[in-house]
Amino acid sequence: MLQLTNDLYAIVRCAVQFRGEKIAPFGLKSCHIGYLSRICCYPGISQDQLAQMMFINKSNVARQVAVLEEDGFITRTPSASDKRVMELNPTEKALNLMPQLEEVACQWDKLITAGVSEEDVQTVVRILEIMKGNAAAWVNKK
Repeated sequence: MLQLTNDLYAIVRCAVQFRGEKIAPFGLKSCHIGYLSRICCYPGISQDQLAQMMFINKSNVARQVAVLEEDGFITRTPSASDKRVMELNPTEKALNLMPQLEEVACQWDKLITAGVSEEDVQTVVRILEIMKGNAAAWVNKK
């Protein structure tokens, strides 16, 4: 099982480098793709919900959200129902950029699945979903 973990880490580290190079011209870092895609898909999501969804600690989310707000990609506004909760919304700048960010993600998927049959890709995706569910169950029971 150690090999599986090592391989997953290696793929993630390579993905970070690939995405980072591709989106640097937009003034973004690799991690920002995940934040922006979720904020665009779930406008009004709270910082806490985003942290839970991405399995990232709240202070890291707060830091990256502050960067995205400062750079004009999102807005943070207090929730109407609870002023302590900050709701995150994409700006036009983020919404207009999403197709390009999605293209970068597709390019990476194509690169790492080159030479792999569609059937095998679907099998890997299905297995990874199970593994992600197991990992999430562990995190959520803490």
